[in-house]
Amino acid sequence: MEQYGKILLFAMPAFLVLVLLEKWYGWYKGKDTVRNMDMVSSLSSGVTNVTKDVLGLSIAVLGYSWLVDRIAVIHIQSGVLTFVVSFIVLDFAGYWVHRIDHKINFFWNAHIVHHSSEEFNLACALRQSVSTFVKLFSFLLIPAALLGVPALVIATIAPIHLFAQFWYHTQHIGRMGFLEKIIVTPSHHRVHHAINKEYLDKNLGQIFIFWDKLFGTFQEELPDVPPVYGITRPVRTWNPIKINFQHMWLLIRDAWRAKNFKDKLRIWFMPTGWRPADVEEKYPVYKIEDVYHFEKYDTKTTTFFSAWIWVQLVMLLLFVSYFFGNIATIGSPNMFIYGGFVFIYVYAYSELMDGNRYAMIWEVLKAAIGTGIIFYLGDWFGANIFYPWVSHILIAYFVLSVGVSGWFTFSKERQTSRLTAAA
Repeated sequence: MEQYGKILLFAMPAFLVLVLLEKWYGWYKGKDTVRNMDMVSSLSSGVTNVTKDVLGLSIAVLGYSWLVDRIAVIHIQSGVLTFVVSFIVLDFAGYWVHRIDHKINFFWNAHIVHHSSEEFNLACALRQSVSTFVKLFSFLLIPAALLGVPALVIATIAPIHLFAQFWYHTQHIGRMGFLEKIIVTPSHHRVHHAINKEYLDKNLGQIFIFWDKLFGTFQEELPDVPPVYGITRPVRTWNPIKINFQHMWLLIRDAWRAKNFKDKLRIWFMPTGWRPADVEEKYPVYKIEDVYHFEKYDTKTTTFFSAWIWVQLVMLLLFVSYFFGNIATIGSPNMFIYGGFVFIYVYAYSELMDGNRYAMIWEVLKAAIGTGIIFYLGDWFGANIFYPWVSHILIAYFVLSVGVSGWFTFSKERQTSRLTAAA
């Protein structure tokens, strides 16, 4: 956890700079593919995901080390070939995990957040799940275990494999010649993120595209079918934590409401999007039928509001940077308290982004917990050693945050009341 946190201290600023560069490049070229609130939502989703990972809030049903110890036929020594083999095996496993996520109702919940943006850009690559607590991934690493690939090699390759999937989430790179036949390119992945009927559940590879060609899930980008992005049952929120559990909550409600006991059981393992007939009739859920004619989710903002949301995001990045850099010193159980604060922080300002009337409650809760931590610990998780003034600055920030967020919330309420009265 500590080592991964230190890697993220370098990775997070790099990703942020690239996201902002894409925003600038799109503006410069007259093809801006990055909406402000959508970008903030994506970046916030990335923060919650890496916070969960650093805290180790997931378990593997079958540990890879345990697997290697028991089924290895040979033992490959660490070397260049070992890393190449492990990268290919990891990508093969990733293809099948990805395919399962797209095909089965229960597993779709772990992947829905990644497809939830109605844009396609580098920022949406950071939309990763916090809802996966049990990992089945090791089952699919049996080929690597049979070859005796050391667990340390897999652990080293895994983050590289993950980060290598970032660059192709863009609309600013066209076809890439012969590389289109070997690796996943932006063109391939635009198809994957599209909801056009021609493109649904295609191009599931993560690094190599030949898995899709081998297993029948390949589709090239068609010149006369422009990709339309998102999911067919749109999430209609900027809140990444809500997005992570929307599909699961729908499954729970549908299972409860279904009259047929068989439907209550099979709904979890049916194809993605399947609902019991009686439930679907009585409790319809909006679904995009015509992908070329629907209204993207958006919320009205002012320049001041957008600036304030970015202040909140920058403060969040400062909070998590300190957390990742000092997780060993913070220790347990304080690191879980810190992680909980990060999640409440994201929930509070993303509710404000949505214009939710309850945003103020979450903002007050965030400020109360933050201030309570400072008084209980005597400072912000040992930060006074480095910056003696930090506790006073943070308390001032929490008070300011409640005031500004309250002003936005009640201003929206007054505006809504006036519109209702006029109607």
